Amino acid sequence: MWRIWRLYDPLRAMVVQGIFLFGLAAMIHLVLLSTSTFNWLDGVNARAKVTQTASMPAGVTSPVAK
Repeated sequence: MWRIWRLYDPLRAMVVQGIFLFGLAAMIHLVLLSTSTFNWLDGVNARAKVTQTASMPAGVTSPVAK
């Protein structure tokens, strides 16, 4: 293992790894925020609106339509 660290500077390797992991974490959070199910910033009310506007299955009629 020590031969690998003779090829690479340990400080530079750790800095690059930290930048990569921070970028990966930011990307994952932004992808989750772009979905309606996992967007925790809009709160519970926005999630309830999404479930209320979901379409009904083909064989079920809405009681409001009658």
